[in-house]
Amino acid sequence: MPSPRRRAASIAVLAVGAALLAACSAPAAASPSASATPTPSVTATATPSRTPTPQPPATAISPLRGTEVLASTITGPALSAKVDDHWDARPQWGLEHTDLVFEELVEGGITRYVAVWFSDVPAEIGPVRSIRPMDPDIVTSLGGIVAYSGGQQRFVDMMLDTPVHNAIHGGADDRFMYRTAAKAAPHNVIVKAQELRAAYASIPPPQQFAYTSIPRAASAASYGTPASRIDVRFASGTARSWTWDAASGAYLRAQDGAADLDAEGARLKATNVVAMSVGIDWSYGIIPRTIMIGSGPAWISTGGRTLQATWTKTSRESPIRLTDQHGVPISLAPGNTWIELVPNTQPVTVVP
Repeated sequence: MPSPRRRAASIAVLAVGAALLAACSAPAAASPSASATPTPSVTATATPSRTPTPQPPATAISPLRGTEVLASTITGPALSAKVDDHWDARPQWGLEHTDLVFEELVEGGITRYVAVWFSDVPAEIGPVRSIRPMDPDIVTSLGGIVAYSGGQQRFVDMMLDTPVHNAIHGGADDRFMYRTAAKAAPHNVIVKAQELRAAYASIPPPQQFAYTSIPRAASAASYGTPASRIDVRFASGTARSWTWDAASGAYLRAQDGAADLDAEGARLKATNVVAMSVGIDWSYGIIPRTIMIGSGPAWISTGGRTLQATWTKTSRESPIRLTDQHGVPISLAPGNTWIELVPNTQPVTVVP
């Protein structure tokens, strides 16, 4: 049996071993930095920019044709010209490109045109002739430029007394005009239309007539009487006719029974034909003056139908207004228009 001393020593050894074993099995204390939960890093995500929706180009109504066009193309002045219609002047240059044409009686029972270009200006127009006393009443509401070859001084003075720029053959704008060898004088003065128009910056013309955007919704096409042809006379020997051609959607022009062509060989045609019955002032002797300020009967032809109407023009500066029997404004179809200023002593015949 071990002695008390040996037993005490053994107990001491066991105690020391247990202490060492406990120290070895206890977890080591972690440093503060090691025990902190790591914070995940945040990556900034860029918000994608929104792609702007492309906007269509702005459109507007062409003031002298009623067609929808890019607004950016409605620039510059209207160009009016006093165009010869003597048989030695035919075929003329540029008439198939016009927006508006006014046909008027001059001396001898023949006619001349006030032709107006804005939407489609060709390089050359003409031949141009001299001014007449009714022309200021026609051109003033259009503004812009009027080109002609001169005239009696009293009539030139009347035209100069308007806000319209006068481009007169033999004057300051002669650089834009020349005589062609293709015709005999005085039926041969040609205007360099694009160059003349570009030389004079000006605001576009105001709208002259009411238009609808849909051709079949035009007033005459909607509730007019079917008509295959419109015949007009300015004197006993000046027959004009407009025949509806459904294939082209236009009226085809003839003079004295023959097809009317321009210098490019194109048949003259119109989307709208407006025949106005007008008075004639003979106070200038043999030179007739169409009375433009006033009112009277009119016949509006669009889409193969003709509508009886009333025309009114209240001043030199105002455009022509067209109304039906109820006083409702008449709408034309988008396209070019010929206005026949028929003396009220001559007939306008609508052929079914």
